[in-house]
Amino acid sequence: MAGSKPLAGLLVVSMEQAVAAPYCAGRLADAGARVIKIERAEGDFARGYDAAAAGQSSYFVWLNRGKESLVLDIKRPADLALLRRMVARADVFIQNLAPGAAARAGFGSEALRADHDRLITVDISGYGEAGDYADMKAYDLLVQAESGLCGITGRPEGPGRVGVSVCDIACGMNAHAAVLEALIERGVTGRGKGIAVSLFDGMADWMNVPLLYFEGTGRAPARVGLAHPSICPYGAFTTSDGAPVLISVQNEREWAGFCAGFLGEPDLPSREGFRSNVERVANRPMVDAHIAAAFAGMTREAAAARLRAARTAFGVVNDLAAFAAHPALRRVTLETPGGPVAAAAPAAVFSDGPRDLGRVPSLGEHTAAIRAEFGG
Repeated sequence: MAGSKPLAGLLVVSMEQAVAAPYCAGRLADAGARVIKIERAEGDFARGYDAAAAGQSSYFVWLNRGKESLVLDIKRPADLALLRRMVARADVFIQNLAPGAAARAGFGSEALRADHDRLITVDISGYGEAGDYADMKAYDLLVQAESGLCGITGRPEGPGRVGVSVCDIACGMNAHAAVLEALIERGVTGRGKGIAVSLFDGMADWMNVPLLYFEGTGRAPARVGLAHPSICPYGAFTTSDGAPVLISVQNEREWAGFCAGFLGEPDLPSREGFRSNVERVANRPMVDAHIAAAFAGMTREAAAARLRAARTAFGVVNDLAAFAAHPALRRVTLETPGGPVAAAAPAAVFSDGPRDLGRVPSLGEHTAAIRAEFGG
């Protein structure tokens, strides 16, 4: 049985490209909203990021299922008039043009809501609509750097990049959640509202723990690679067959269980340097070396068995090939112009079954039909 589509009947018009805005609109499409994606003649530039997914961009296939693609040139009066007619019937309007560009073209969010009081508008930007950074280009890695994320990521020898577009994704997730809240509120008040979300603000929220730690102690969390700056032991250790295994000990009860059940040293928690998390963090090289010696003497399979018996949290540091074959990985098949693509399934699992996910559109695939429908 196919899962329900709670947003069926809603119209979302989205002038979008790249990741953040398409993520938000894509999740609305998954829930049944009709999403009309407005693209330039050359298309969303994310279409050209790679050709890995049946000849199409992996980014585009992931983020644009279930949408209709309409090619418009809003510099043409006829196309701008068509956009206005579409927005007049829309429930949600999303845009991630450069700050101020929508207003200059005559469809700023405040003006649109003045004309259509049930409309929910979503403005997505890099650093917000005002201030010194408003005009800065804000691609994901740049915001990772500006927000301090790179500074706390990586190994001691230098900053690192998080390997997925976390700033874009955080922004899209925040926008999606805010739209759902605004739809609930509209159901009560009958009125829409404006939503503004920036990549920087989304990551700034995620950076609260290192920010509060720094301002409370005067020290930034150290870059410790596959370890934790304030918990020990929490890191990767290599087994005799070369497989790195990551362990996480969160409290003294777990530490005692790890020492007795994995290390075979029930008295270790009473020894100086090992007695509390604060002591272990202060003596991390000694603690890690002691644990590393135990891992080096057993295979990955043997280590996993002993960790399970000790009820110690652990995970294998997988490469992408191992992730692709992971027993916990759920898949969905997405229909695309290039053929079916097996992708990771949406995270939420609903009790009424999986939803049917729409097809990924080709550029301008729905232009003629939408023009005819809206008189353009």
